[in-house]
Amino acid sequence: QVQLVESGGGLVQPGGSLGLSCAASRSIFSCNPMGWYRQAPGKERELVADITRGGSTNYADSVKDRFTISRDNAKNTVHLQMNSLKPEDTAVYYCRCAFYNAINYWGTGTLVTVSL
Repeated sequence: QVQLVESGGGLVQPGGSLGLSCAASRSIFSCNPMGWYRQAPGKERELVADITRGGSTNYADSVKDRFTISRDNAKNTVHLQMNSLKPEDTAVYYCRCAFYNAINYWGTGTLVTVSL
């Protein structure tokens, strides 16, 4: 089992930046891929970005060129750097581990609010 804890959410103005971190309770080598998802009020959870064990990344079109995902396998963490934030980025952001790409583990989420 993998426990995930997200941190770094908060309130930021449009155009600002925020960095999210996800810490795992065990080695993330088996999490392939690891990813960030988000769920806005009244909407379904959607993929933001994910990253494979080898570092290959995948982004939602809505965040390309603004967000950057990275992982540190030695520290069992994954990060999401969010720049040029927009009000539509407001959501609860969740970390996900695809354990051997078969079992999904989720964190409890961290709220990001983009507003004046």
